[in-house]
Amino acid sequence: MDKTSSRPGPRYALAGCVMAIVLAAGLLSNGYGLLVEQLPLTRHAPDWPGFLDGRVTAEIADTLAKTPLPAGSASLERGASWLAVGDLGPRVRQGCPDWLFLADELEPHAGGDDALRTRAREVADLRTRLAARGIELLVATVPDKSRIAASERCGVYRPAALEGRLREWNGILQASGVRTVDLEPVLRGLPVPGFLRTDTHWNEAGAEAAAGAIAAAARALPSAAEALKPHQAFAITRGQPQPLAGDLIRLAGIDWLPAPLLPALDQEPRTTFTPVADTAAPATEDDLFGDADLPRVALIGTSYSRNSNFVPFLEAGLQTRVVNVARDGGEFAGAAQAYFKSEEFRDTPPRLIVWEIPERSLQRPLDGETDIWEAAAAR
Repeated sequence: MDKTSSRPGPRYALAGCVMAIVLAAGLLSNGYGLLVEQLPLTRHAPDWPGFLDGRVTAEIADTLAKTPLPAGSASLERGASWLAVGDLGPRVRQGCPDWLFLADELEPHAGGDDALRTRAREVADLRTRLAARGIELLVATVPDKSRIAASERCGVYRPAALEGRLREWNGILQASGVRTVDLEPVLRGLPVPGFLRTDTHWNEAGAEAAAGAIAAAARALPSAAEALKPHQAFAITRGQPQPLAGDLIRLAGIDWLPAPLLPALDQEPRTTFTPVADTAAPATEDDLFGDADLPRVALIGTSYSRNSNFVPFLEAGLQTRVVNVARDGGEFAGAAQAYFKSEEFRDTPPRLIVWEIPERSLQRPLDGETDIWEAAAAR
């Protein structure tokens, strides 16, 4: 299959029309702002010294920026760039046909190796603190989409320096006594990449495979009998695939275009999960104090834990309910910081914490993440 182009085709005439619309709309917007809204073109009377030192032109630019068009013109420009030359802006890269990648996955960070090792030490320290409270920690790091779907990158360059970071990370954690789940072979073992084509996140197949691997690791823990309570089975119903416009389309600023001009949308099933009543479960001492129904597994993580039914798949694999405190945009420690400072953690601590971490966050500059350990130690 030819994988040399990933844009809808050379629609130069259409792109030219869009740019013409931008220019016409700009003139109308500027005229409306100056004549109808009576925006002053400059704050001071223009004079020759003002032209020479740039003050007059700066004031004119500032006035035009307040007219109605600027935000809309940016969207029009993004659409025209995509249609003309397949450009998706600074944050998204196009790979093989209809495959998009987050640029952040592909960029090495200065001091990244030191940041990774510092984070690994902090995770090991947290494991020790939690163990003293009778809480197990299980870390599952989500490999980059550009790592797992490497065959779909085509011309998208991924630096060789990034290839070893996931192996190094898991190795340091394991040597420190931290229990980990290696999701790379699980996701590579799927017949097709376990990620959405136009989205940062895994698809349902990837989410289900990852959840299954994490559930298997959790069931093997010495504390599983106590942690995986109360028992809860689920009936799973597979839905029909439906179109899904991924977050990378929105991030590229082209989501306003009609579907035929976009990369082909993902087709994702809408799986549903229905709790099954457990009438055979015997009464326990916890029932007398109202604690029997409280979940004992907590999930901290990122938007991966909030997409493609990952949590329902995890609950089905564990056969118990999970407290999901993951946060969109939480990166490495955002959810952990919030959870360990919360009344929920203080008043109803879990027996098992599953920590989902995106690979791309491991080498980012450290930004006050040590707060999470102080929060955990204070509880």
